[in-house]
Amino acid sequence: MTARLPVFPLATVLFPGLVLPLHIFEERYRALVRHLVELPEGTPREFGVVAIRSGWEVAPGSGRIIPGSAEVTLHEVGCTAELRKVTELTDGGFEIVTVGRRRFRVAELDHHSAPYLTAQVQWLPESSGPDEAASQLAARVISVFRQYLGLIRDESGQLTEQLPEDPTVLSHLVAATAALTVADRQRLLAIDDTTTRLRAELNLLNREAALLRQVRAVPVPLAELATAPPAPN
Repeated sequence: MTARLPVFPLATVLFPGLVLPLHIFEERYRALVRHLVELPEGTPREFGVVAIRSGWEVAPGSGRIIPGSAEVTLHEVGCTAELRKVTELTDGGFEIVTVGRRRFRVAELDHHSAPYLTAQVQWLPESSGPDEAASQLAARVISVFRQYLGLIRDESGQLTEQLPEDPTVLSHLVAATAALTVADRQRLLAIDDTTTRLRAELNLLNREAALLRQVRAVPVPLAELATAPPAPN
């Protein structure tokens, strides 16, 4: 099944169920927000968020996109953002709050039909129903994720108490909140099967935790490492 969606390129990866606030001040995306707000009651107010592969620089937490010198390319898989709250600003911009809803694959981009980018997209499946393998992996991911959070933050207890038991929801939360690269997150978003996504996250979390333990074992203060002169080639 395909559909046509407005598309918002961003330097981040959105996952289903995760909150994404945005500050919108570029005119084409102001037009997008106005279009969504004016849709008939009951019509889904959503647009596609697709991570930028190369060619644009994006101001963090904003709708501002600065063209770069390279050709613009986007990743193929994105997630729709459902508009939940809109606050209009005195300068005509917007503060919006969105929530990730469903994954899609970009079939064809359209730069000309609207003031903003649109795309023909194909909806991607999501695992549903009980899965013993996913449930077992979810328990292991929760355990490793708690250890990982303990290495990167002192207040991890509050977050880990709220970790969801549903394997699919957990897989999206871990992918969105772990300190991963956009490339790592994009690979996780593109995985259709929850069990496969959890297995990939387990490998990534073990990798990141091992790196963090190595950094903590270095006797030289990190501040000194940051200012040390580069080694000669």
